[in-house]
Amino acid sequence: MLLQSRRKSAYFFVVLGICLVAIAVALNVGWIVINFREVALLILGGILFIVIIAGLVLNTIFLVREIRRNEQHDSFINAVTHELKTPIASIRLYLETLQTRDVDEARRKEFYKIMLDDSDRLLHTVEQVLSAGRTGDRKRQIYRSVIDIGVLGRDCVELARKRKNLEESSLSYTEKLDNADRPLVMGDTDELRAAFSNLIDNAVKYSDKEIKVKVEVSSPDSNVISFKVTDQGVGIPRGHLKEIFKRFYRVPLRVAAMVKGTGLGLFIVRSVVTKHGGKTFAESPGEGLGSTFTILLPRFKQ
Repeated sequence: MLLQSRRKSAYFFVVLGICLVAIAVALNVGWIVINFREVALLILGGILFIVIIAGLVLNTIFLVREIRRNEQHDSFINAVTHELKTPIASIRLYLETLQTRDVDEARRKEFYKIMLDDSDRLLHTVEQVLSAGRTGDRKRQIYRSVIDIGVLGRDCVELARKRKNLEESSLSYTEKLDNADRPLVMGDTDELRAAFSNLIDNAVKYSDKEIKVKVEVSSPDSNVISFKVTDQGVGIPRGHLKEIFKRFYRVPLRVAAMVKGTGLGLFIVRSVVTKHGGKTFAESPGEGLGSTFTILLPRFKQ
């Protein structure tokens, strides 16, 4: 159904463009044939011709956007298919090996660990797809409570360390607060946890060689709480810094292309933060020079 609707949409723009071209040619020929000397008719014809040309330009723009959107959808489907199929195939292979062969205890434990890692990868993909669906639902109600961003941020970092088997030197956490007041916000714990975890996972995933990720919670002023993730990874070209938060968008870098993903992580981050009245932005000196992602949330004052 999705593919058919996309094809119909593309066909509409193509047919519209052909019709506009045909009308433009017919009108110009008609005006010349009917009366070349009539100035008023020529002026009217010129105006109509400009309108038609403008329509053609807009039609071309919409058509190009539709093609790009279709390509992003196809890329997303391929990515999700890969992210689902690969761990399932891996788990099946190890289960068949355990079933058909006599495996010693050491290798058996190794197989169990690999299968658990593949299960986590599978679960992460499913959670991302479901989370993207939830964030796209404007009618969905979020359950707000007072949240300590310091506690939540530290929990997300510790969970990422366990999942990725990282030392504190590879994934660090710090708080920079001017006073004793805790960094409190009003929000949905599950949604903010998903946003923070996505930023941390991305920073680890796109680290080029040695993983050096820093997570920092601070309070730039009395009204704002900042959650910042800095890495020394593949970096982002300046022209893509705003695009990366769009649904399905992936930076077309050679290194980034080698990292599998759905293109939903940063879309989920911005959607969640916007829903909480905050802002999200990315900074990077350029390709190969690392990135910094910052979430700003309104501070809750008791």
